[in-house]
Amino acid sequence: MKTILIIDDDAAVTNYLLVFLTQTERFDSVIVNDSRKVPELLAREHFDVVLLDMDMPEVSGADILKLMRERGIQTPVVVLTGVGSVDLAVRAMKLGAFDYLTKPVDDEHLLEVLDLALQQGALHRTLNELPAAPKREDLTHGAAWEGLISQDARVIRLLHEAEKMASGDMTVLIIGENGCGREKLARAIHEASPRRGAPFAALDAAAVNSRDELPAMLFGRARVWRGTTKERPGLLEGAAGGTLFIDSLEQLGIPLQIRLKRVIHTGEFYREHSTRVLTADVRFIVASTRDLTLPECELGFSKDLLYHLRVNTLRIPPLRERIDDIPALSEYLVRREAARAGKNIRAISSEALDVLRRYHFPQNDAELALIIASAIIREPSSVITAAALPACVREPPAGAADRVIEHFEPRRLIDMERDYVARMIRHCGGDREKAAAELGISLAQIDSMLAREHVDKAD
Repeated sequence: MKTILIIDDDAAVTNYLLVFLTQTERFDSVIVNDSRKVPELLAREHFDVVLLDMDMPEVSGADILKLMRERGIQTPVVVLTGVGSVDLAVRAMKLGAFDYLTKPVDDEHLLEVLDLALQQGALHRTLNELPAAPKREDLTHGAAWEGLISQDARVIRLLHEAEKMASGDMTVLIIGENGCGREKLARAIHEASPRRGAPFAALDAAAVNSRDELPAMLFGRARVWRGTTKERPGLLEGAAGGTLFIDSLEQLGIPLQIRLKRVIHTGEFYREHSTRVLTADVRFIVASTRDLTLPECELGFSKDLLYHLRVNTLRIPPLRERIDDIPALSEYLVRREAARAGKNIRAISSEALDVLRRYHFPQNDAELALIIASAIIREPSSVITAAALPACVREPPAGAADRVIEHFEPRRLIDMERDYVARMIRHCGGDREKAAAELGISLAQIDSMLAREHVDKAD
């Protein structure tokens, strides 16, 4: 049952309302005929709705509404007024009343208004229970996040989540399209962490010519030459005490992923061509353009590593989904690029911003930086105009805005073949012979493909 407070100096009115509302078996009613008792009662008890007469001696209905507003009491109030007291009703609404009824009260209309008032009260309580939206100025390590220009609510929540992760030492997975600033976010996490004074080392696995080079780059190499052993440390040792950022994680083969998982868990590793166990005190941050939290991304990955990484995941939304960030980000880039170019340009015109808002930014923030830098060179005045923007931005191909932008992810043909074969086997319920028939190849060829990169046939 809902509790209703009825305040009216007319006992005949309150007694009638008490009887009627009790008969509905929906309300517990509390009656007050002396309005002077109301302030103490409101301070002591909670009510779901208030029925309030406006014209009362000593403490008027307006006085009670003012009191409730001053105390922050959000209980919905339905005002009772005499016929013709329109001015009182208007005044009550201005003071925060939910609605008003004229005496004598129509029973059915009263119940309808009370139901609506209760719905509003429930909505207020729900909103009050919701956590307050995080603000950028509430970030503890403000300097670490300065380069990440955004007022988008999702990005601000992401920064707060990143700051929480920075305080610990667990591995963080960053997911985002090319140009979104994956490495920039990783550096910010490092700067906000207790390791901020130690080295930050970065490796983009997609930029390495051959996967065969990756183990030595990460773990180092021991080489025997003329009877002596020369050892070359890798990035793990170069980032000792600090943070190692590995971008394009999808480019690592499963054997290397398994070795990486061991380092993350135990801190132990060995250099290439060596059996001597070494230890590393390193915090890992990894990144990918693929959403590794999706089941279809499990193919070609060590599941142990994947499930470990999914615990702390940060997703950077693409620039085309946060176009409201374009003005502030553009102004920041104008100041930065103008200083680099030695030009006296401090602003960007509204027309130029309109053009940028309509552009789809397949390379996200990084592409916007290139566009602004190009415009700085072209612009003869002190404000960037639309004419200074590159032609490909001002005049995109017909229908470009309506097309889904294809994200190209470079992958080895061998990996694509293996993934497709694995999906076909899964589609065939694990029956490799049926999958071979569907693909038009032999069972031996399937086994050969699955054997590459040491993929378990069960996957």
